[in-house]
Amino acid sequence: MNQPSAAFISASWLALGVGILSFIIGLWNAEMQLNEKGYYFTVLMFGLFAAISVQKAVRDQLEGIPVTSLYYSIAWFSTILCIVLLVVGLWNADMLRSEKGFYSLSFLLSMFAAIAVQKNTRDQKLADNKGLFSAKHYEGSHDKSDYHGKQEKEQDAH
Repeated sequence: MNQPSAAFISASWLALGVGILSFIIGLWNAEMQLNEKGYYFTVLMFGLFAAISVQKAVRDQLEGIPVTSLYYSIAWFSTILCIVLLVVGLWNADMLRSEKGFYSLSFLLSMFAAIAVQKNTRDQKLADNKGLFSAKHYEGSHDKSDYHGKQEKEQDAH
């Protein structure tokens, strides 16, 4: 697994910031009731969490980490539900089409960027963990169990 480039990490964080900030600034400046603003804000936050959950569940399965079918299903259902809630809310909203398009695009940008940031964070963590178990930390072996076995033997010797 390669570590993500600094440019991709920066672009992902920038996209996440732009997506979330534009959505929130749009809500702040919108001429709608506070409960409507709260609805759209909650859909955004729930959508970000759901998208990250889907990314994690899919990645865990690909890496052989057990994921229950219930969690996997709930993650996908939540992501789809957020998109449906946004579409229904915007469909019934009394606002210009350009505003509806703005909220749709900033929402989708935020969701995509959240997935990319989660992926980058996980890839970086994996790359960092591989660095912890490199040959410079223990003699010659790249197997983590050898490293832990050496630690236990050293502790027993003391």
